[in-house]
Amino acid sequence: MDPTTIYSIAPLVIIFAIMYFLMIRPQQQRMKQLRQMVESVRRGDVVVTAGGILGKVVKVPQKDDPEITVEIADNVQVKVIKSTISEVRAKTQPVEAKSGDKG
Repeated sequence: MDPTTIYSIAPLVIIFAIMYFLMIRPQQQRMKQLRQMVESVRRGDVVVTAGGILGKVVKVPQKDDPEITVEIADNVQVKVIKSTISEVRAKTQPVEAKSGDKG
């Protein structure tokens, strides 16, 4: 290869490297974090769906089941596909420590 070709390709390679480290790699890391949060969602966690609905997880299915049951209002439960969860807002106390239980 002659030097002219190398000098004309070098800026493209540098631009691609900058784009990779500033845009593509951080997005992949965020997606990996979200996937881990969704897989580890537990009963009592507050989640936000892709449609913007806030709800508390009341039933987490087995690993292979793609649906979870979310309570969006008092006595209003809906089934939500796990992949539509966009955020796990807060972790709550374990299931055994209910606030209404005494003793």
